[in-house]
Amino acid sequence: MSVIFPIQQDGRLGRVSGRDLEHVDGALADSTVEAQFGSRGYLGPTGVQLGRLKLMAGFCVIACVLFIGRAAQLQMWQGGDYRALAEQNRFRSEALPATRGIVYDRNGTPLIENISTFTLTMTVGDLPAPYRTDEREKVLNRAAELAGVHRADLDFLITEHATNPFEPVPVKRGLDYESALRLAIATSDLPGFALQTSSTRRYNTSSATLSHVLGYVGNVSAEEYQSLRSVGYRMTDQIGKNGIEKSAETLLRGTNGTLRTEVDSLGNEIGLISREEPVDGANLTLSIDLGLQQLLEQQVGLAAETVGSGKGAAVALDPNTGSVLALVSWPSYDSNAFADGIEPELYQALIEDERHPLFARAIAGEYPSGSTFKPFVSYAALAEGIVDEHTSFVSTGGISVGGSFFPDWRAGGHGITDVRKAIADSVNTYYYIIGGGFQNFTGLGVERITDYARDFGFGSPSGIDLPSEADGFLPSKEWKQEVKGERWYVGDTYHLAIGQGDLLVTPLQIAAATAVIANGGSRVTPHLVDGVDGAPASIPTTEAASENFEQDAIQIVREGMRQGVVSGSSRFLSSLSTPVAGKTGTAQPGGDQPTHAWFIGFGPYENPSIVLAILIENGGEGSSVAVPIAKEAFAWWFTQHPTP
Repeated sequence: MSVIFPIQQDGRLGRVSGRDLEHVDGALADSTVEAQFGSRGYLGPTGVQLGRLKLMAGFCVIACVLFIGRAAQLQMWQGGDYRALAEQNRFRSEALPATRGIVYDRNGTPLIENISTFTLTMTVGDLPAPYRTDEREKVLNRAAELAGVHRADLDFLITEHATNPFEPVPVKRGLDYESALRLAIATSDLPGFALQTSSTRRYNTSSATLSHVLGYVGNVSAEEYQSLRSVGYRMTDQIGKNGIEKSAETLLRGTNGTLRTEVDSLGNEIGLISREEPVDGANLTLSIDLGLQQLLEQQVGLAAETVGSGKGAAVALDPNTGSVLALVSWPSYDSNAFADGIEPELYQALIEDERHPLFARAIAGEYPSGSTFKPFVSYAALAEGIVDEHTSFVSTGGISVGGSFFPDWRAGGHGITDVRKAIADSVNTYYYIIGGGFQNFTGLGVERITDYARDFGFGSPSGIDLPSEADGFLPSKEWKQEVKGERWYVGDTYHLAIGQGDLLVTPLQIAAATAVIANGGSRVTPHLVDGVDGAPASIPTTEAASENFEQDAIQIVREGMRQGVVSGSSRFLSSLSTPVAGKTGTAQPGGDQPTHAWFIGFGPYENPSIVLAILIENGGEGSSVAVPIAKEAFAWWFTQHPTP
């Protein structure tokens, strides 16, 4: 076999066979030929070996399969998503915010209003692309400088909202006019940033304690957005965070409109496609009387600061409808501090304040009721037939049972006592006997006391249209055994019957329970919203365990509370020109703390239009601390609303 190989021979190319190579020109030695062509005498393979060719071919096949698979995935399974993204780059939907509803008191005084303001927003998808590092950094740094925010805040927003790149995100709300003017000029050169005209909430500051009633709004959080975007919320929206702003969110918010436009690659609007107008939120009328709220706030605050605790609460209700006339929790805070985002230092100061000003005591504070619970125990004994209006016991200063002594508050006792006198003078011995029994007399026992207490609304939320209401606590034999590992003793029933022990109530609960006595036996649900856009709101009702209160028993309790004003522990109110009824309470909170001062009452006595519940934490005697506050409130109310 010959291998043709070109060589130069006398300046010409010739053909020679392999066996003749060693004779060419006589110039090639055997070693030279062998070095160049191998010892086999012919040329070896000059390309890649066959195994490597197969390996390369395999890689090519795999790569082709991967490319084809990825293309199929993009086209068939994710094509819709990418088409939508591309469409979103071309078409934008911008929210047209609905105006949030205004809130008024019962007399038409604005409690919450809207103030026009400006908001700087950022649309992550319209920022310079991440690979255009210098341009992106320049835009972000300039925007942070103009808005007066930290650059790190923008980075956080970009990360947090990366999954919704074309949803405008608020960077800073409540911009003043000067800042807004600078930003309006600058945003034309800051892709991704825009200035929007918006509004912020302004809360009536004539009563600080309205903040617990009204609450405040705040930015929609990332977590809230994920659950609320399906019902039309945007990241630029604000949402009620507390108070009536939260509980009436659906009424106040309204429905946003939509502006659909076509944009270019830089996000600049180039054409209008459609416009859907927003529907503004409803205006609400609350049952709150601002004047009464201010008076009770002033009186409760003064008393609380005077006794040194700095804490108290007051509730005023219409006993016929359940409308809340005043709701005071002292101390309080300013809702306006939260309207545009509270400063971290101020928020830290609020949560570290030992008086807990953010705590809505009137609806969420749980306290031993003291003697204000006695009228309801009286009703239970009368309704059960344990006693009648003439049943009397002799109070000699207390009773002894099993080596334990349970005292009256008056040394030497109160003498012969029937149910009216027991309420009026708050005679402990009477309630020890009708509650837990004594000698041959069988009392109500813990089960019947708590059953009747539930009928009055104790042990469960009242249903007021505010968030975070507490439910109080009614103890039981089973609870004590399970939690404390002790059986229930008769002494526990004695303590329960006078409103002590483990019983806990909220000021709102005991006000609502007092309304049942005031109105003659009807259970009402406390509520704040009385009107929506000028029309009466639907009044909520309570499904009580028993709506059939004994009228005779209710009337006897009413007479006992009236006697308390005429000659008993509430007689400081007897000088009022309009007759009222009331019951004081002095509750032991436990430990070495001073007692809580309580008062509950209603007036006018014959045709009540107001129920009051007053609490001064660690205030001492109810008759000396809480009753004077009630007198001021009754006097003011009757002046403003004279009895026919």
